[in-house]
Amino acid sequence: MTLPELSAEIGGIFLGSVQDRWEGKAPSAIQKDRVPGLQAITQTGFSEDAQADLTVHGGEEKAIHHYALDHYAAWQDEGHMAAGTVPAALGENITTIGMTEENLCIGDILKLGTATVQISQGRQPCWKLGLHTGIEKMPYLFQKTGRTGWYYRVLETGAAEAGGRITLIERRNPDWSVLRVTRARLTRRVSREDAEALAGLADLASGWRQAFARMAEGLSSEDTSARLAGQY
Repeated sequence: MTLPELSAEIGGIFLGSVQDRWEGKAPSAIQKDRVPGLQAITQTGFSEDAQADLTVHGGEEKAIHHYALDHYAAWQDEGHMAAGTVPAALGENITTIGMTEENLCIGDILKLGTATVQISQGRQPCWKLGLHTGIEKMPYLFQKTGRTGWYYRVLETGAAEAGGRITLIERRNPDWSVLRVTRARLTRRVSREDAEALAGLADLASGWRQAFARMAEGLSSEDTSARLAGQY
């Protein structure tokens, strides 16, 4: 297999702290702001970044969230975002042009600055995305379009900065694009054969492997009210 030539300039790095954003709701660190200079990358992501609820955000399997700047034009053309909306309106850590859910795969290994990272899963949007953007249905639109971005685990720590490069260096699962796997996970419309294969895909985040194992057993129903509507 020939490795695709995929490399992009890091358009921005965005980090945030935990804040009480909405009365009566859990705190959040979805507000990410552009930061200059070299940023250290640890096993759990950028050292100066934070997540509010580590049971569903962050951690080693979701250390860094990457979102394609390419998608912003589509959101604006569709009338879901105001013209001129800029990253990190969706809570991402890094953005680029030219890398998307369609041309990247689960398990891809990339050089991010001097760090080495691996794609672990797509993003499961939650109710905080709707409140943060002021677009209540944005979590559902994320799921419908597949424009969710993706998460990295960190294989080798290092540092990165805006204007640096992120480059694909190894492709392990060419049949499993981020888009294909994320759509299967979020819609739960997947053949039993594919669900079994994904349940055994070692490079996929453990939580997603477990979900696909349940689907392979015919258990396709899932209560998403807590994630999508904040009904705890």
